[in-house]
Amino acid sequence: MAAVPPGIRMLVSFDRDQWYRALTFILTFLLYTSFHLSRKPISIVKSELHKNCSSVSEIATLASSSGSPQSIHTDMDCSWKPFDKKNYRQLLGAMDYSFLCAYAVGMYLSGIIGERLPIRLYLTVGMLSSGLFTCLFGLGYVYNIHNMGFYVFVQVANGLVQTTGWPSVVTCISNWFGKGRRGLVMGLWNSHTSVGNILGSLIAGYWVSSNWGMSFIVPGIIIAVMGVVCFFFLIEHPNDLKSMYAQNTSPGKRVPTKRWNGAYCYYEDSVQNRKSYDTELLLPSDSVCVPAQTVVVVKRESEPSAISFMGALRIPGVIEFSLCLLFAKLVSYTFLFWLPLYITKTAHLDAKKAGDLSTLFDVGGIVGGILAGVISDKLGKRATTCAVMLLLAAPTLYGFSMISEFGFGPTIGMLLVCGGLVNGPYSLITTAVSADLGTHKSLKGNARALSTVTAIIDGTGSIGAALGPLLAGLLSAGGWDQVFYMLMTADFLALLCLLRLVTKELTSSKSPPISAVE
Repeated sequence: MAAVPPGIRMLVSFDRDQWYRALTFILTFLLYTSFHLSRKPISIVKSELHKNCSSVSEIATLASSSGSPQSIHTDMDCSWKPFDKKNYRQLLGAMDYSFLCAYAVGMYLSGIIGERLPIRLYLTVGMLSSGLFTCLFGLGYVYNIHNMGFYVFVQVANGLVQTTGWPSVVTCISNWFGKGRRGLVMGLWNSHTSVGNILGSLIAGYWVSSNWGMSFIVPGIIIAVMGVVCFFFLIEHPNDLKSMYAQNTSPGKRVPTKRWNGAYCYYEDSVQNRKSYDTELLLPSDSVCVPAQTVVVVKRESEPSAISFMGALRIPGVIEFSLCLLFAKLVSYTFLFWLPLYITKTAHLDAKKAGDLSTLFDVGGIVGGILAGVISDKLGKRATTCAVMLLLAAPTLYGFSMISEFGFGPTIGMLLVCGGLVNGPYSLITTAVSADLGTHKSLKGNARALSTVTAIIDGTGSIGAALGPLLAGLLSAGGWDQVFYMLMTADFLALLCLLRLVTKELTSSKSPPISAVE
């Protein structure tokens, strides 16, 4: 007999719960990857919505002054109306602000709603709706729509429905994974943010120069398909499996039928011996009777109610980490929405090359998120880990502002380092810290606070995410240096928000995970 291959032996060594845990990890990873994949195209398409038309205009002017017929059609060959005006930066910033402001407002409501609805259905509806609105933006190119109100409406609607994603997946993954090594698990899992950004950049970049509408339509289809997958396969909580197996009646299981003269009688429930209701009343010969026992019915404690908004705010550490995330996410989302355009303008690359190069920032973000989780698990100090990375990020941002003076090699290194230091704290706060606070000991085991706490932290962060791209659009008109000064200021403010928690962690004699807020 041949030996069993080692790979098969490894597969059969996992029990059923471990397989379901792996399924939940992979599925939620892919689900939120599709969310970020559908958000990224706007940053890639910006440089196509408004091209550098100065050279075209100069040639057109020379042609008209020389009396030769003007063969250059700037409306067709240059920018996409209404982004062809001098205030294009403000218009592009307004589109970002529309999405992110709606996202920030909706996030506060999303967590509260999510605690009271089935996560699987709530997430499925959100993903299908997001797919619809993402495709609608791309259809603006197909149907030649130049109305600014249309694009703002689509961005607002998409921002609202995308709030269904984060509280749902964080609650789901936290239900399946305990506190042990949560930083590492969440750090690996949260790389879906950067993976989604990378895939979104590559997909959008493939069509950006030829048909930018497809840069939105394809990601929209992907997130809608993943919504269908979510409906069929997402398991919200391990207890859902236990109830499913308990409800299934296996062959040969004894089922009570009737009380007869002080005894409960059972019959064998098999395919061959299954009787009709009338036959069951006659007590068939394969029945088994056992003496009746006195049963004491104990009233079960009611299931913990969902926590209120103010109750979640009173959890120690929620306010500090929420404010820190506001400034950290301001920096991260400014890069998310404006980095490709910045590279295009300063490094003089086309839209596709700039989009491909910008993915290195997200690669650095993957490494930074994992490192932040591992270090915080090892030290047991979440706030201190975030603070150190924020402190190192400030001089890196200053160096990044001089990207046009670097060669290609140093630019790649700067993108990787900056991505790790900027996204590391953002990743840690939105995952491991949110999960720790959502299961804080002050809640006395009430796990129904997790979605609300996650929504409060990420919702507050989303206010910064809305302000960052808007301010970048306004400040970039006066030079990109002003944008980076704004980012460095936000980085220092994020650090200041954590000072109390850092002091408490460093003065604590023991270092359990997230000790500063316990």
